[in-house]
Amino acid sequence: MIYRIVYSLLLYLLAPLLLVRLYKPQPGKPSVGKRWPEHFGFTPPLSVKHPIWVHAVSVGETIAVTPLLKQLKAAHPNTPILVTTTTPTGAEQAAKLGDLVEHRYMPLDFSWAVRRFIKVIRPRALYIMETELWPNTLAIAKQSGVSTTVINARLSERSCQRYAKFQPIFDLLAKNIDSILCQHQDDATRFERLGIAEDKIQVTGSIKFDITPATGLSAAASALRQQLGNSRPVWIAASTHSGEDEQVLQAHSALLASHPTALLILVPRHPERFNSVFSLCQQQGLNVIRRTSNDTVQNNTQVYLADTMGEMMLLLGCSDIAFVGGSLIGDKVGGHNLLEPASLSLPTLTGPSFFNFMDITRQLLEANGAAVVDDSQQLTQQLCSLFNDPEQRKSMGLAAFSVVKCNQGAIRRTITALNSQQT
Repeated sequence: MIYRIVYSLLLYLLAPLLLVRLYKPQPGKPSVGKRWPEHFGFTPPLSVKHPIWVHAVSVGETIAVTPLLKQLKAAHPNTPILVTTTTPTGAEQAAKLGDLVEHRYMPLDFSWAVRRFIKVIRPRALYIMETELWPNTLAIAKQSGVSTTVINARLSERSCQRYAKFQPIFDLLAKNIDSILCQHQDDATRFERLGIAEDKIQVTGSIKFDITPATGLSAAASALRQQLGNSRPVWIAASTHSGEDEQVLQAHSALLASHPTALLILVPRHPERFNSVFSLCQQQGLNVIRRTSNDTVQNNTQVYLADTMGEMMLLLGCSDIAFVGGSLIGDKVGGHNLLEPASLSLPTLTGPSFFNFMDITRQLLEANGAAVVDDSQQLTQQLCSLFNDPEQRKSMGLAAFSVVKCNQGAIRRTITALNSQQT
């Protein structure tokens, strides 16, 4: 109990900083607006009773959990689903699900806020996407008789070691979790190392492997590619971070020396950076246009800045090669998921820091469906090699796709595990 009291006091002290970051207006970022009381548990009543409560913190988790939500609804059409997110970008993504779910903002991890929230929504179960674990939320859910399952759970070695340094805090989390459905055996082993009982853990696979391109994606991607130029080399740098854009642009500038018509689709990870990345492209002397400008892409356009949200699959679909960011800036981020380009049979490149997606990336590397580049020079070399050899591009892309296909079925296994808990 003493640890929760100390944790709650720290949370009260840090809350102003968290709220400033959450509510600060930023270009390209949607606003919480008048819904801010929801973060304090003042949640409007739902139109349904006793929903399954699924928490997906932001836009990435919401996109990833969508196929599971659709199949869960198909299996239980009369069971309502509530999706909570913390961020407004996640809320914006959840709104795209229409009548499939209702959305509310997740209350901050104050006991009184969570208690008020649960009293209003009266959930039948809580499914937490990946590893968004909050001590008070888990404790109040347990006290309220709400079973909690972590789905698609992952735990990197780095995070495991951090939790181990604060084992009493992790123990607070663990005792209030009923089940953990892990992506990979590596994740399960780490949870066991931290003291989670073996009978609470299952390996169901990563639901991100169960990617099904949306209806009409191929046609939309073909139409966009025609606008960008069918005959020119096109590559995408997806989910890039500050300090990484410079390296990507340097690699592209070098690529232009041998492939002068090449086009880079640049997709910054965070929307608040769209303007600064646009300015960076101009400072580098590159001819850049923004997707939202609706300007026509010309033959001399060198960078196409994707300053939109929720279009990653479309942008990947009109590319020849993908580089996945968060991986060229040391250990600050630990990479992003390579599965989206792999699911579209794209040869995929990553930097050396991919510890957040170790298992997936290793599988792709072993199958020759992906390659590691250590810096901008190696990135240029790999791009040149792949653009010069269409057969290599094709075989690498097919190898990546085969890894995705071999790992599919996680959604089915997850739903089976969830159903067994309700019987």
